[in-house]
Amino acid sequence: MNTRASSSSTPADPQRRRLLQAAGLGAGILLAGAAPAAFAAGDATVVARTRSGRVRGLRHDGVSAFKGIRYGADTAPARFLAPRAPQAWRGVAEAVDYGAPAPQRGADGPGREDCLFLNVWTPGLGDGGKRPVLFYIHGGGFDTGSGSDPLYDGSALVRRGDVVVVTVNHRLNAFGYLYLGQLAGAEYAAAANPGQLDLVLALQWVRDNIAGFGGDPGNVTVFGQSGGGAKIATLMAMPVARGLFHKAWTMSGQQVTAAGPRAATGRARLFLETAGIDPAAADAVARLRALPAEKLLEATTARDFSRIENTRLYFGPVMDGQVLPRHPFWPDAPAQSAAIPMVIGNTRDETRAFLGGDPKNFELTWEDLPGRLETQQYVDLRADLVVAEYRRLYPRYTPSEVFFAATTAGRSWRGAVEELEARAVQRDGAAPTWAYQLDWGSPLDGGRLRAFHTLDIPLVFDNTAQPGSRTGDGEDARTMAGAMSGALLALARHGDPNHAGIPRWDPYSMARRQTLLFDLPPTLADDPRGGERRFWQQAPFVQRGTL
Repeated sequence: MNTRASSSSTPADPQRRRLLQAAGLGAGILLAGAAPAAFAAGDATVVARTRSGRVRGLRHDGVSAFKGIRYGADTAPARFLAPRAPQAWRGVAEAVDYGAPAPQRGADGPGREDCLFLNVWTPGLGDGGKRPVLFYIHGGGFDTGSGSDPLYDGSALVRRGDVVVVTVNHRLNAFGYLYLGQLAGAEYAAAANPGQLDLVLALQWVRDNIAGFGGDPGNVTVFGQSGGGAKIATLMAMPVARGLFHKAWTMSGQQVTAAGPRAATGRARLFLETAGIDPAAADAVARLRALPAEKLLEATTARDFSRIENTRLYFGPVMDGQVLPRHPFWPDAPAQSAAIPMVIGNTRDETRAFLGGDPKNFELTWEDLPGRLETQQYVDLRADLVVAEYRRLYPRYTPSEVFFAATTAGRSWRGAVEELEARAVQRDGAAPTWAYQLDWGSPLDGGRLRAFHTLDIPLVFDNTAQPGSRTGDGEDARTMAGAMSGALLALARHGDPNHAGIPRWDPYSMARRQTLLFDLPPTLADDPRGGERRFWQQAPFVQRGTL
């Protein structure tokens, strides 16, 4: 879904680029006097001060936007290690174009290692305002994506809610989650999960600088979809992230368990071998660090050893005993985040986003359904028994509807239930947790994809008219956007997502399992998919990549 992020903030003149890099400014920064391409007729320039130096952005229709602000130094010299703060600069750095995305394959690639940039949208500068800060972490698993997608533009939220919005790039795949703690020295053992440490550095930047953009560093709400939600769940269990955010909203993104060091080391060995390096060699890590970034990306295409289907090597958070000393949400919710109000949500038809592109999945018969399901369900249960139970629960479902419902329940939705239950039984005095399910479906493509994975992004951002939105921009879509973005803004401002556009939304409890169904109209239901939840409980939930 993401579009290619612009890297046009890199100076076009080679000599000027070398001078900037020699000065420690790196790509993505222009000194005053340059002519950034992003200036448009009617835009006013605005300047803000950060601890590293001043930055110039653009103001349009009441919103000041700063794009491509450097929050960390180039990661290439410290590949696979913790990020470093940026070197200060003189003059005014232009922040009018998005910074480079992290190295990756796919639409946002190839990217580059000098990728630690963030973007800020604000209604006020230097006015003493203490506005809620909304810090968005993009999806794409731990593998792809950037904070530069048009759907993540913060302007609409700023205008609707008088808030400050931040989006961020950070290291991904092998660059951000390769575990070398058992293959290299102590330096690498203490820097596990560097992609997560990038996010910590970005949140520290918010703590130290956001007041200059009209935001309140004491009121930061992290929100993220898919992989972004999983990164948030992981941050909630990282001691180094304690106190850097105060509310959380996750969308179809959970991280119940993380990879252990044995599984992560096995993947690291496979990665090295695919890159043509003997993992047992004394200089293995040195050789890995010397390889061009494109060679490392090629090595990520190795087949992972823990999945049924042919998928690329998994990289994600590792329970290393230091940076991440425990599983994010197992066997319980992390105590360090117990005081953080949290919303956990999912979409009703998640897997139509992944499996809806194959016409055969809409033409299944009862005879071929079990075999098809066997290749796509992540839980090791007999497919014929899954089909039988879904036919009992939903006697009017077609084979294709059973297929999409069962694959959805067996994937990320189970993780949402695990996290909700862990929070619900947390010790007395813990902050409340609210559950939602997006039932409203996209009207595009004849409505066949329904409420698919990622559909809630433009609704929460109130960006139904942005390029890439699959909601359409009709009255129904705008009504849904008002309900969902309003709930996010209410959580950020008050620590409670209730607002006038939705029915009274009660926190999730084990007794009732209250869930807000975002639809037209929104309704509150107790345990709306209880039959499915009870059925899947017969198999333990194990997060992808754990083993």
